[in-house]
Amino acid sequence: MWYVIEGHDGDDVLAARMQARARHLERLVSLRDQGRLLLAGPCPRIDAEDPGPAGFSGSVVVAEFESLEAAREWADADPYVEAGVYVRVDVRPFRRVLP
Repeated sequence: MWYVIEGHDGDDVLAARMQARARHLERLVSLRDQGRLLLAGPCPRIDAEDPGPAGFSGSVVVAEFESLEAAREWADADPYVEAGVYVRVDVRPFRRVLP
């Protein structure tokens, strides 16, 4: 089943985000290579493709896992959680309709 994972950034975490980014992306690339990643990306804090020092308000991942528990375990092990970037992570089932 598909799950949407939404990580919510804390305040002033851009430096920590950038430091943990490579490890965060490695996990997403692994999901992609397994054919289990629908989409992933950050949410700019301002209305701009590159928010600069304003940073990001969080990230969204839609990926396939065997269960809600497995999706939560994967999300809890994210380097952004370990680095203190995310102050909250929501994991919900997702029903893909389009495309």
